Amino acid sequence: MHQVERVQDLTEDELLERVVPLLPASAARVLGPGDDAAVVAAPDGRFVVTTDVLVEDRHFRRAWGSGADVGWRAVMQNLADVAAMGARPTAIVTSLVLPGDLEVAWVEDFAHGMAQACRIHAVGAEGGDLSGGPVVMVSVTAHGDLEGRAPVLRDGARPGARICHAGRLGWSAAGLAVLEAGFTSDDHLEAEARDAVGRFLRPRPPVAAGLRAAEAGVEAMMDVSDGLLRDAGRMARASGVVLDLSSQAIAADVAALEALAHACGQDALSWVLTGGEDHGLLAVVEGEVPEGFRQIGTVRAGEPAVTVDGGPPSVLGSGWDHFSGR
Repeated sequence: MHQVERVQDLTEDELLERVVPLLPASAARVLGPGDDAAVVAAPDGRFVVTTDVLVEDRHFRRAWGSGADVGWRAVMQNLADVAAMGARPTAIVTSLVLPGDLEVAWVEDFAHGMAQACRIHAVGAEGGDLSGGPVVMVSVTAHGDLEGRAPVLRDGARPGARICHAGRLGWSAAGLAVLEAGFTSDDHLEAEARDAVGRFLRPRPPVAAGLRAAEAGVEAMMDVSDGLLRDAGRMARASGVVLDLSSQAIAADVAALEALAHACGQDALSWVLTGGEDHGLLAVVEGEVPEGFRQIGTVRAGEPAVTVDGGPPSVLGSGWDHFSGR
């Protein structure tokens, strides 16, 4: 009988020898993995940097997806933040905490998922760190090139401008609900459920649309990671304005999720307004709506707030908070 190889069966160097060759380089690489630190070119003279953490049983469960799914997600959620600043993602470094009884095949699969996500956007994996611990923890730090542009911040929204969004709304929250509900292949909503779960396990941030928006001169932009209401609220406070969303503009998003929400005993509107981790991009523009975006509201003067059709949102909650657990 074939014995399963586990992390505790290898030294750190042996595990790195399995993983590092699976990861891609980028055009920005000057010196890659193998020394005390990597060296990455920054032609602009500045670089955007961001980091995110995924913790097993808080952000993901191994039973719900593959190692490749976790690797993909760890990369993509960081690339969304880089794109939201108007920068082109160039390189990542990754720190991994691994339980000793974890199968080596899972770690290799994780590296394959990271590599797939990196190659889509020509991003290099330039090194990182390994440690042991009780659960899997992943920390990815991503870098981006502003290419001579000013960074796009959250504080540029002004009254009269258009609120725009690129990407999907509510589908990751729907995928999480499906996984928690334990849908089976016999369910009549199998196709919708499969799509939603796929969006939860492997978000697809509109990185290219973010770059086009930055080049077009959008006034403000940010990644929607914690839910539309919560993240729009952050932009509203940073800019000192009201972000008034249109229920008509998001009606199609709600309608697409209605049947699945009913089957899960949940509310589609809540998924769309408060569901996080779709990693779409929220932008404000005074001119034409950028390619890949659609208008979902208007910026108005007033005390910083998010409204829907001029009034308070009709759903409970405002999105994900890491410390309240909601």
